[in-house]
Amino acid sequence: MTSFNLLLPELNDFISDLGGENQKGLIITLFTISAALSRPFSGKLADTIGRRRVMIIGVAVAFVVCLLYPFCETVLFFLILRFLHGFSAGFLPTGATALVADILPANQRGLGMGIWGTFISLGFGGGQALATPVANTFGMNGLFIVASLFAVVSFLLLIKVQETLEDIEAFQWHHLKVGLRDVFEPSVLPAAVVMFLTASCSGIILVLNPDISGYIGISNKGWFFGIYSISTIFVRLFTSRLSDVIGRRKTLVIGVAILIISLIQIATATGWWSYTAAAFVFGCATGMSSPTLFAWTADLSHPKRRGVGTGTIFIALELGIMFGSFSTLFLYDNSWSSIPLVFTYSLILAVGAFAYLLWHLAKRESQT
Repeated sequence: MTSFNLLLPELNDFISDLGGENQKGLIITLFTISAALSRPFSGKLADTIGRRRVMIIGVAVAFVVCLLYPFCETVLFFLILRFLHGFSAGFLPTGATALVADILPANQRGLGMGIWGTFISLGFGGGQALATPVANTFGMNGLFIVASLFAVVSFLLLIKVQETLEDIEAFQWHHLKVGLRDVFEPSVLPAAVVMFLTASCSGIILVLNPDISGYIGISNKGWFFGIYSISTIFVRLFTSRLSDVIGRRKTLVIGVAILIISLIQIATATGWWSYTAAAFVFGCATGMSSPTLFAWTADLSHPKRRGVGTGTIFIALELGIMFGSFSTLFLYDNSWSSIPLVFTYSLILAVGAFAYLLWHLAKRESQT
């Protein structure tokens, strides 16, 4: 996660220097398209050739693509690399999350996914917070090399990871033949809907954060997600067991309500303090919602379809980020004045997730 996110805060400026200022939204969009396209394959492979092998494929792609970024001289080549880089995110988290779900007892999934999510957040926020200092010290090419080194460390750690899939098959080409059953696990649809709507809000923030930071005078473009990382870890320390106690749906209602508050704060932030406070609240929302969504997915998935179920929830995540980031191409005109319009749109998405959860909770309680 650190390798993926170390690059993001600086890529807006990088593509602008290449002459692609109006294509910033594609930095996230292309990455998430390829990640989503690879999920059916990674989910099926995780359930056949093993979780660990799928993780190794993801790490290898990250390493190679990061080493190719310094050779970018055109916008087209850069966007091709962003598309290829997304395959890494399509493989590594799918295999890893399925592996984690295998070893967690059902009555401690909320807690376990909270711990798992803490390290995802550390990589996400820590990577973004380190981006600008690393780029300022070593330049953009140095930033790409450091990102590749994090992938190497990840590979070395994978050597000690034990496979959890019991009936491992040797790879055969027919494993790459996927149908609808390999793309989508119907049982996890409720979690996927909430993931898509909330991830759309995150996609918008990922695109706009570097520019908003510049507008309000924050030189470190990863500051927002550095604070986010601290708050999401803090929240998980105290709320990881919450969904195991009061239920997944009720916990998500609270998390999405906090998300709505954070979006309002981001849209109205005018300086360092208000933007930092918004980042903290946004981290609280993610820290409560993200592990709960993965625990809910594990609850809903059949044990022998856990790889596909995990792939489905990640497809929802990527489609949401893609949908949110792509929408900025139409709503954001590279000016401060268009920020309120974009976040009004994100509020509509978050309120949609909140309403869906209330409906789903009421429907479930009426059936019991």
